[in-house]
Amino acid sequence: MTRNQLIQQARHELDSGALAATLARRVAWRTESDLGADATEASQAALQGYLSDEMSPVLQALGFEVQILPNPVPGAGPFLLARRIEDPAAPTVLTYGHGDVVNGQTPQWREGLNPWQLSVEGDRWYGRGTADNKGQHSINLSALAHTLQARQQRLGYNLTVLLEMGEEAGSPGLAEFCQQHREALRADLFLASDGPRVHAERPTLFLGSRGAINFSLHVQPRPRAYHSGNWGGVLSNPGTRVSHAVASLIGPQGEMRVAALRPPAPPERLRQALHDLPVGGGTDDPALSPGWGEPGLTPAERLVGWNTLEVLGLGAGSAVRPINAIPASAVAHCQLRFVVGTDWRNAEKHLREHLDAHGFTDVRLEMGMSCAATRLALDNPWIDWALASMQASTGKAVSLLPNLAGSLPNDIFSEGLGLPTLWVPHSYPACAQHAPNEHLLASVAREGLALMAGLFWDLGEPGAPWRAGALAQATA
Repeated sequence: MTRNQLIQQARHELDSGALAATLARRVAWRTESDLGADATEASQAALQGYLSDEMSPVLQALGFEVQILPNPVPGAGPFLLARRIEDPAAPTVLTYGHGDVVNGQTPQWREGLNPWQLSVEGDRWYGRGTADNKGQHSINLSALAHTLQARQQRLGYNLTVLLEMGEEAGSPGLAEFCQQHREALRADLFLASDGPRVHAERPTLFLGSRGAINFSLHVQPRPRAYHSGNWGGVLSNPGTRVSHAVASLIGPQGEMRVAALRPPAPPERLRQALHDLPVGGGTDDPALSPGWGEPGLTPAERLVGWNTLEVLGLGAGSAVRPINAIPASAVAHCQLRFVVGTDWRNAEKHLREHLDAHGFTDVRLEMGMSCAATRLALDNPWIDWALASMQASTGKAVSLLPNLAGSLPNDIFSEGLGLPTLWVPHSYPACAQHAPNEHLLASVAREGLALMAGLFWDLGEPGAPWRAGALAQATA
């Protein structure tokens, strides 16, 4: 079978209804990992069952030796580690996905839709996990199955699959697991799918992700509320204090005011990569806010090549039913998204110093989750190889995204395991991941099957930069 014949066979996986049948079965698993105290024995069993009953048989049929292993973090979801070794001396690809999803939010879905049932309406396939990440790893494994058939069950390289069941809860235990099983996860290239394309019509390759740090600002000057008429003007208002503390961090047009957490200027090579990158413009995309964000940058540079501080939640008193009282406390939940080169490990120190310098010594700072920013060096030989493969499979120009604007546990693979990392996403910005009415576009899924089949084929052909890729993983 030729490469072109393989591409057609892979697309037929969608045209025949086979991919929809597979995804319907996987969506029905209620693999919610972010339930916290609301988790039940049934929800915990679903995390285990998705790996043991759904994914293990599929991978075993493709020639993988499969293990389901416990999480180093007690109570966190298990891992699946599958290896397909054709020759111990051959190069190895590591691929990754996650079978867990965010909570279903069933009452908020549109009438006629159920998060645990695949519903097809034209180009849209609705269901929790269709875009994040069950649909994406289902596309990849289907493309792999067709590639194995086309190459008479010999890829010409080894392949390792890692599936986790806690990504939506912050990937607890993933870093420790990868270090514990470092030898089994040894590879020359990381190739996986998650996150959105830059646009539904634009095949996309991204090389890392922005990092993220969550933090909260708390003000509580007294244990209870006091009547605003009797005490207004002589008692400090925590809502006012928190609002001004936030304003010291973020300007009125969204610009960052914490100098120590601003990134270095985008390098010229990064600016060139972002030159014609579209931001928004899709059918369901919101209109961009004119003048919002860092002055002097393009929208793509602000989104991909710069840092942003966002307010995720703001509270004081009761917004639903306010009363005539100075509230006892106030809180602002914030997030820093940052790029490579930011002094993020000292974020708490920088925030504390900034608040104190601006007179907010009464604001308590509480740090939350964090993950590193990563970006494969833009001169890595795997990049041009992947772009050429993807263009050959689709006939389209491919958008190169130096790093995803969102965050992924890419640092565990790029820094922890030392791998060059390539991500080929199969969702799009308006897919409603983490929200009601999550959906996958069938047109993007069909194209994703072709992209991944072409990449799996080309990895076994002369010209794949194995040696260079194995030697060079760097950040830019």
